[in-house]
Amino acid sequence: MNKLTQFISLGMLLVGSGCHDLERSRAVDNPAVSGKTIALQVCSNCHGANGVSVSPTFPKLAGQRREYLVDQLTDFKNHARSDPNAKRFMWGFTHLSEAQIDELATYFSSQHAVLGEPGDTALIHRGKAIFASGLPDKGVAACVSCHGQHGEGKDKFPGLAGQHADYIVKQLTVFQRTEDRPRGAIMKAVCANMSEEDMRAVAAFVEAFPPELEASASPPADPQAPASLQADPQAPASPSADPQAPASPQANQ
Repeated sequence: MNKLTQFISLGMLLVGSGCHDLERSRAVDNPAVSGKTIALQVCSNCHGANGVSVSPTFPKLAGQRREYLVDQLTDFKNHARSDPNAKRFMWGFTHLSEAQIDELATYFSSQHAVLGEPGDTALIHRGKAIFASGLPDKGVAACVSCHGQHGEGKDKFPGLAGQHADYIVKQLTVFQRTEDRPRGAIMKAVCANMSEEDMRAVAAFVEAFPPELEASASPPADPQAPASLQADPQAPASPSADPQAPASPQANQ
């Protein structure tokens, strides 16, 4: 059995056991295996084959910024990121080469991001206000400054649109209360005075991109962009159909 076959067989074993078995994770040490193969045979167990995870324990990776993914995978490899789930699920991947990290990041960043999930209307509205304008009275900066008007991310700042709300709350809490994320200085300052309610509101808005309550009323020109942040409230309404106009011929159903 060649090394690639051994790796794929191991990947199938991991489907049942998850990625928490660090010894098994270390056993896939083979620099010849491509990042895409690792993504499909190992990462998919938690994050989904296309980077769209089901459980909020694991972040959605589809469409995530490549630069951000490279940074995080590097931190996992070096045990620099030490939040509990990083230790449990990701510390076993010390074998990853720079080429594999680059290939993994490229693979997941090239997958199609998914639209958001509808949620509590009032919470989403509150979260939208925080995302767009921050909380000046608490010294909380607007999320759009780094994460983009449509939650698409910027440079090494991650995209947030459509991410699991529970995952967002968990990471905001890690930033606020711990030193477990080595690149978290900016976020630690941003989160310092956020209440749990503030966090949950932002997370609800992020998960709901585009919020259902506004998307249905003002469809965006760009289907990938949240309607709530794209629609022009000053734009004239489209002319309505003339009720006196003859109906167009219809296909015989």
